[in-house]
Order: sequence, then C-alpha cells, then structure tokens
Amino acid sequence: MRLPSVLLLAAALPVLPVSTASAGAVDGTLDLYWIDSEGGGSTLVVTPAGESVLIDSGNPGGRDSGRIHAVATKAARIRQIDHYITTHFHVDHFGGAAELAALMPVVHVWDNGLPDADPDGNKTSTWPLTSKAYRTMPVKERHVVKPGVTLPLKSSGRPLELRCLIARQERWEPKSKEFKAWTNEGLPSAKPVDTSDNANSSAWTLTFGGFRFYDGGDLTWNVEAKLVWPMPMVPGVDIYQVTHHGLDVSNHPLLLRALNPTVSVMNNGPTKGAMGEVFQTLRGLSTLQAQYQVHKNVRPDGATNNCPDEFIANKEAKCSGNFIHCRVAADGMSYTIDIPATGHTKTYVTRAK
Repeated sequence: MRLPSVLLLAAALPVLPVSTASAGAVDGTLDLYWIDSEGGGSTLVVTPAGESVLIDSGNPGGRDSGRIHAVATKAARIRQIDHYITTHFHVDHFGGAAELAALMPVVHVWDNGLPDADPDGNKTSTWPLTSKAYRTMPVKERHVVKPGVTLPLKSSGRPLELRCLIARQERWEPKSKEFKAWTNEGLPSAKPVDTSDNANSSAWTLTFGGFRFYDGGDLTWNVEAKLVWPMPMVPGVDIYQVTHHGLDVSNHPLLLRALNPTVSVMNNGPTKGAMGEVFQTLRGLSTLQAQYQVHKNVRPDGATNNCPDEFIANKEAKCSGNFIHCRVAADGMSYTIDIPATGHTKTYVTRAK
C-alpha cells in the first residue's frame, strides 16, 4: 500500500503512551513487542544487554516499517536493529525491511538465502522487482540460517539463547537426549503438500533463564510435524506466537501439545487468520491461561473465533496500530504482558518456576 502523504503515514503509526518504559539494559529485563502489521509478521526482541532482534518486517508501503520504527525508537528506545531475521520470503514478512533500513541501521540479516526466482515457483511473478529493495538494502553482514544455529547475542549474566529449530524443511538434530519419544501418540493426518515458501519458514525458540518463547513464522502443517515426530525437538514454552497468523494450514495439534504454552499471541489481521480450528486446538491445551490477539477478527465468525476484548490490541478494522508488549523479569521467572494503548496488564509465572 502506497501512502500518499506524510500526514497519512503519521496517522497509521501507533500512539505510544509517554509512560511506556524503556527496554533491556535499563533494568536487566527481556522485552518482546508484537507490532501491528495488519496480518503480516513483525516481532521485536530487546535483550537485557540492550541488543535488538527483529523477526520479520511486515509489508512494504511505509505503514509497517513506520510502526516498527516508532515502537523501536519510542517504546523500546533502541537506535538500531542488531539482528534482523526473515523467516521466509513472502512480502508480508520481508516487505518492510528495506524501508526500515532507511530509517535506522540494520546490522546483521539472517534468512534462508534470497532466491533469484520466485520462491513459490510462480514463473510470471514480478519477483526480481519485488525483491530488489531487500537485495540491495544497506546492512553490515548477511547470514544464511542453518538449523541449530544460535544468534551471537551478548551475555548479561543470565543464560540467553535464540536458536533456529528448523529452516528450509530441515530440522535441528540436537546431540543431547533432552527430548523423549512420544508414547501412544498418533500423528494427525497430513494436509495437502504446501509448495509455497511458507513451508521453508525458519522457526525459533528464545530462552532467558526459565522463560521460553516460540516463533514459527508461517511454517505449515506437514513441516511442523517434523518438529515432533517421531521425537519432539521442541521444549515446553511460556509464550507461543501463533503460527501463520492463526491459519489452519498451520498450528499442528501435536506441535502445540508439545509446546503446551501458558500464553499465546496471534499476529492476525482484522480479516486474516484467527480460524476456528486453531482456536479449538489452543483452547484444548492443558496449561493455556490466556490468548492475545493483535487484531480482533471482524469476519462473521468473530463471535466464536476471538479471545475476550481485554486481550486484543486493536478492536476496529481501521485502527491505530496498537502493539502488545511483554516484559520478562530480570530473574527470568515471571513475565508481564501489557497493551499500553488500552491499559491491560497481567503477570504470569514461568513454567520453570
């Protein structure tokens, strides 16, 4: 979407309360921000050492990059993106990267390696033009993600790790025997083979002390099964970012049962994602205490396929781009989720505690 004027762009940016606290190095906390990209992907992490990691960058057109920049500089109070991850090459996940790089420095880029041809195999696409800005944006260094890789994040005393579990449909094979095989657990039926680049998404776990977070990009059903069958390669987590905006071509029930989160956060749009099958799976999890959504689902099925309004950042289709924030305590044993625009705040204890 091309915005015709600076005024329209400003109107699309989130209004950040003056009281929003700064992140990271100020008090040793770990901070996460789910930024509204209208059904795209953009999750910002700020470490206790003050380093920043952005996972995906939303759509092109100025709106999403402007919102990311506003949250990064005004709420998180950071000056650059130290590590930027593109989980896969769909424009709603990488389209804002070059525009953001024009607004603030981007140091390291981590992705699957930008292909020369359309990653979905569409021979008539405008891929060379679509990917040109991303290909040429100014960054210090580019890295091709490998399963098992951990980002070189600065230590602040407490264990901190961001690890890739799967990329390009190849999963990490840990050397330790931390994970045990399923017993008497049937694998749900496969869905039609996904030939799009969604299936190549990289999936990540973030660990800070006793806190764990999972972000699977747009990884789809059959590939998600590789993370849990015949042996699960995922830990239990505190927060699950609902994969693929809550679409039912993703969010494999066996994976969700293995992750078994306390909280879920869905980066859906007003008419994108938030599907009934996914809500049913989430509501069946034994430890789930709360579900959050960046947007309220305004489709006719919204009467059942929404969490309570208290846990939704944006309730109208035309919105201010409100974000969801999580602050993990310096000891890694509790975390508080708040929606600054609405005043909602709630604290949870980690699974480890």
